[in-house]
Amino acid sequence: MTVLVMICVFLPLIASVPAFFTGKKGIAVRDGFSLLITLSVLTAAVALACGKPDGTAGTVLSFTFVRSGFQAVYAVVAAFMWFCAALLSPHYFKGHHNLGRYYAFFLLTLGATMGVFLSADLTTTFVFFEIMSFASYTWVVQEQDADAMRAGKTYLVIAVLGGMVLLMGLFLLHSITGTLIIAELSATLHTAGKSTKLYIAAFCMLVGFGAKAGLFPLHIWLPKAHPVAPAPASALLSGVLTKTGVFGMLIITAHILPEDHIWGYTLLTLGSITMLLGAVIAVFSVNLKRTLACSSLSQIGFITVGVSMITLLGEENALAANGTVLYMLNHSLVKLVLFLGAGAIYAGAHTLDLNKLRGYGRNKPVIAIPFFLGACSLAGIPGLCGYLSKTLVHESIVEYAHHAGFLITAVEWLFLLSGGLTAAYMLKLFITIFVEKPTKDTPVAHGKLCPLSAAALILSVVALPVLGVLPHRLAEKLSGVMIPFVHGHDFHHAVHYFAFVNLKGVLISLGIGIAVYLLVIRRLLMKQEDGRRVHYNPLEGVFSLEENVYKPVFRGILRVLGALCSLFDRVPDAVIKAGTFLLTVLLRACFDLTDLVVLLLRKTIFRTAKDIHEPHDRKYAYAMGRFYGKLTKKDADRTGEAFVRVSETISKTSWHLSGNFSFALLMTCFGICIILLCILFFNA
Repeated sequence: MTVLVMICVFLPLIASVPAFFTGKKGIAVRDGFSLLITLSVLTAAVALACGKPDGTAGTVLSFTFVRSGFQAVYAVVAAFMWFCAALLSPHYFKGHHNLGRYYAFFLLTLGATMGVFLSADLTTTFVFFEIMSFASYTWVVQEQDADAMRAGKTYLVIAVLGGMVLLMGLFLLHSITGTLIIAELSATLHTAGKSTKLYIAAFCMLVGFGAKAGLFPLHIWLPKAHPVAPAPASALLSGVLTKTGVFGMLIITAHILPEDHIWGYTLLTLGSITMLLGAVIAVFSVNLKRTLACSSLSQIGFITVGVSMITLLGEENALAANGTVLYMLNHSLVKLVLFLGAGAIYAGAHTLDLNKLRGYGRNKPVIAIPFFLGACSLAGIPGLCGYLSKTLVHESIVEYAHHAGFLITAVEWLFLLSGGLTAAYMLKLFITIFVEKPTKDTPVAHGKLCPLSAAALILSVVALPVLGVLPHRLAEKLSGVMIPFVHGHDFHHAVHYFAFVNLKGVLISLGIGIAVYLLVIRRLLMKQEDGRRVHYNPLEGVFSLEENVYKPVFRGILRVLGALCSLFDRVPDAVIKAGTFLLTVLLRACFDLTDLVVLLLRKTIFRTAKDIHEPHDRKYAYAMGRFYGKLTKKDADRTGEAFVRVSETISKTSWHLSGNFSFALLMTCFGICIILLCILFFNA
């Protein structure tokens, strides 16, 4: 197991480095190297899935991985989709630039995605989840034009914010359970019980995983990123990377909050909004890849509704569990087919505008047949895998409606309406591109579809009818391997997929779809232009959640935070100035008070003595001066007068000193010292 995991996860991570440089040896070397790595990973994933799913975890470089049914199957699905995308890439990227970078991150994202699906603990999941998010950013900005850079900015913002909130949720979860090993969460939380802290952790994790899945209201990156990314990358973004988000939601649903109605109704609400919103936007879109991107948004809503039914139905969730995992599988394969088909169309036509692609696919059966089967499977046409998954999820809603009443009945009708809108926009795409006659604006195909691209389209579509016509022998066995991961239960009785009671739902949706196509798309969403009718979108940019809600709110938050920071920045300065002023006032008051005390003392107790004038008679000084003058043989009179002046100066100075306050203090200290010396002497 360890060797196979290392091939699946670490081989493409390591190979991404030489993949950057292989293009210098030749285009064929680079393409062959990419195909060899993806084929090796696919082979290892198949070998891993064929082994016994014992649930034991293996450790590689401190990361823990497990070979369970769901994770092993989805590892095979991811590896298969990467291999098909690698088959189409040489034809699609002919003449493109920065291909060394593309192939390096193509393989890097493959290894990270495999690491997510095979992870045994949420720490490993988070590390590879973040590597996958940042590596796939380069797909979005591959063309480096204005639209790609704007979409890349949105993608990166949602990825970073989602990752940060997810990490916060994991910290909270670990503080509750003491473990992040997925297999141990259920038992640990069953003992610990539910708490407000657990709900906060679960909803933080939902933000992180829901952002990657494209769940409302964090879906804004998806309709912007898919149209600008290369078609092989779009197939993987839609078919695989969104499923890593669903994978995280399944962990929360089955292992953290099983059979929890608060969690179930939250997912049901968000899934219903996402399901309807994506379908409505897709109906209005006139860009091929944008329509498919909005379709992915809607299908994620369908899957999320199925996830909600798993937890709401509890012990009776067989329909929901089997339907949800099959829906995930169907959507991955369908989006691989449709986006590879869109890539083949763009490689020849160099446009995605439906009005310019009118009739482009006529007489191109290699593209038309896979695209038709993918569209039918997405719309839930019987005989294809999409019909099985949509029927099971729909019947689970009907089953729960018997217990919950009108609210779930309303969700059922939204489910059918969204299914009808799915049929309408897929009908719009197929008829416009493959049925209608070409116009003067329809481009001429630049070369034929190469064998590798044709093989990619054919390989990707084969599983859809095979699973659809073998529901009991193949589809249910495959879902049976996957449902233990979501704590799903086996069917109590055989499901009659083609009975009228089950066909009724898809017939209602198809009826709605045909009506919407004829009455809305053909009449209201087409206009006359240059003598012909063209598709147009009257709501282009009108209901942009990012432009009309998120950006204004974000700017408002920045303004408020800026004002608060400015206020907090000014407050310390004001406090310092006020403190300095008060301290200055206090110190000045203290100094002035000291001077006042000194002044009072000088005017009262230590009053300066008046000058005492000695008599001017200095006869002794004069006599001494004359005597000194005679001894020195100088003028005796002048020497006597000098002695008199010195005597007067010394007398005045001594009297001034004896009458000064400082002199009094000095004498006081001198007196204290004498007293202390006397005390010490007599006590010795």
